[in-house]
Amino acid sequence: MTLRTNYFELAPKAIQILMSQEEYLAEQFRSSSNLTPVTWELVKLRVSMINQCAFCVDMHSKALLEHEETVERIVGLAAWRDMPFYSSTERVALEWSEHLTAAKSVDDAQYQTIVQHLGEHAVIDLTIAINAINSWNRVAKTFKPEVGSYKPD
Repeated sequence: MTLRTNYFELAPKAIQILMSQEEYLAEQFRSSSNLTPVTWELVKLRVSMINQCAFCVDMHSKALLEHEETVERIVGLAAWRDMPFYSSTERVALEWSEHLTAAKSVDDAQYQTIVQHLGEHAVIDLTIAINAINSWNRVAKTFKPEVGSYKPD
């Protein structure tokens, strides 16, 4: 599975923390009126593209295909601002994802804009989701799981 250390085997408690976070987020995105599991996967794929995490790009592209996403929407994430394929909610989520992934500070106007569009609880969940995929990207880029080895359930 991994080209370096098998982090799942050597640090199962640490990885379980990340997995528990994923379980929480999956539940939140399934039950949210604003953010969907597809939006979550789009965010994970876009952040993984920014971080150039090949394993995660492969994984989340496959996950989106499992959600019956179109190839245009998956490939279009590279230039999403100029593509007509994304909803206003997806655009807000992608913008927030890029902003936080770039580690830029959030001013009050930006914060109020996203809260007005998504609501406070969704902003919390989205922020945690962005943090989570950035963390996974760093783990994968460090320990180099085999790209292409991910198989959707």
